[in-house]
Amino acid sequence: MKGSSSVRSQKGQGMTEYILIVALIALFVIAGVKFFSKNTEQGFKDAGDAVSGEVNKAIKHGGKN
Repeated sequence: MKGSSSVRSQKGQGMTEYILIVALIALFVIAGVKFFSKNTEQGFKDAGDAVSGEVNKAIKHGGKN
């Protein structure tokens, strides 16, 4: 019986380590998103403005370049 308790303890330890690793990865992802959010937001705005400008230009010229 002593052996089965040791196996359960090792499985519990492995699960705890897995949860800690997942939590650390989540923290790094959240920190990265917060750190780069302004740059990313500005990039999407710039891309949207460029697409909008090209669409408006195409509409204005009747689809001709």
